Amino acid sequence: MLSGDAGTAADAAAQLGRAADAAAQVVRAADAAARVVRAERSRILATLVRVTGSVDLAEDATQDAVVRALSTWPRDGVPDQPRAWLLVVARRRAVDLVRREARRAGKEAEAVALLDPTPDSPEVVRDDLLRLVFTCCHPALSLDAQVALALRTLGGLATADVARALVVPEATMAKRLTRAKQKITRAGIPYRIPAAEELPGRLAGVAATVYLIFNEGYAAGAGEDLVRVGLADEGLRLARLLAELMPDDPTVLGLLALVLLQDSRRTTRVDDHGRPLLLGEQDRSRWDRAAITTGVELVGRALRRTPDHPDRYVVQAAIAACHALAPTYDQTPWNAVISWYDVLLTVHDTPVVRLNRAAAVAERDGPATGLALVDTIEGLSGYPWFHATRGELLYRLGRAGEAAAAYRAALACDLSNPQAARLRDRLGECRRGPLRFTG
Repeated sequence: MLSGDAGTAADAAAQLGRAADAAAQVVRAADAAARVVRAERSRILATLVRVTGSVDLAEDATQDAVVRALSTWPRDGVPDQPRAWLLVVARRRAVDLVRREARRAGKEAEAVALLDPTPDSPEVVRDDLLRLVFTCCHPALSLDAQVALALRTLGGLATADVARALVVPEATMAKRLTRAKQKITRAGIPYRIPAAEELPGRLAGVAATVYLIFNEGYAAGAGEDLVRVGLADEGLRLARLLAELMPDDPTVLGLLALVLLQDSRRTTRVDDHGRPLLLGEQDRSRWDRAAITTGVELVGRALRRTPDHPDRYVVQAAIAACHALAPTYDQTPWNAVISWYDVLLTVHDTPVVRLNRAAAVAERDGPATGLALVDTIEGLSGYPWFHATRGELLYRLGRAGEAAAAYRAALACDLSNPQAARLRDRLGECRRGPLRFTG
């Protein structure tokens, strides 16, 4: 090769390298912008709902701000105060929408008010996002509809995410959400912050919403990561705020205890390659002991407030405490865990609770007993952990072919990529020695 040709090739290679670096920088900038937008979107929406009094208007304006951020931030950089940037853009968009649709006297004044709103009157619920949850959980709607609407309106969960969280088909959830919005419109139900005396009547929906926000963050049902850190943090933050608002309510105490006890294991739930680690595989020395201590103390306080009428969150927190306090997996007090599940079934009898109880029974009484219980449970054909649990128990019984079929059924359901990878590993192990089920 002539030296000139070598120089030309080197220049071309350098240009390609610079182009690749530039492209990678654009991708990193876009990813950074997307992460910030995901973290801030729900709070922007909540603030706009409070300011405008309209969920639809707030959603349209917030979406416009998100689109603008994703188109400009990768080029110009994420601003120093991204939430303020998004809120200004969203509020201006809301004003434009109000003015455009003005068809009656007073609309123009309403638009101007959005630009420079008067200070809020004192409110019982101070956090915009928590206020939005209480607002969505209107008693005119069924509990399931309240929770679904709150989860979807918050913007952190798509319809598919909400459907997975509530263990219903996505099409069913879409119809449920549509009916809930139609009922609000037909009945003229206002999106307003409830008064203090109305809060207890909305607590069931609020608690379920906050827990499901946390749970989708703690164990994402889809996507690249097992843990959606921002969502888990938001769920924990809301649980703490709720406890500040209603510090003596057992449901609230139980909810915060449950979230703290589960979150105490967060950093030990994946290995160095991002694969999920089951409870029996986690390094308990790395669990957050401060969170466990606080969670157990909250469980005790909540149990003293519910001596005769069990609360679902308090009981679930008691189960989590049994696991958190066990020095090793082999020392888990399965009798206590199963007894607490029996109590839970008296106040919250669902197929998922029955599945979890069956898994605990399998640890105490063996896989055959556990499998017999699992096979009596109906309504979980689209739930991956029903099939995965069957796969584990079948494999422990030496029924590798049936176990493989169960794993394949689990893999056909919605899963995050790390969860799917773990189940594919399990499927591959069907050709080797028996596995020990570890929850």
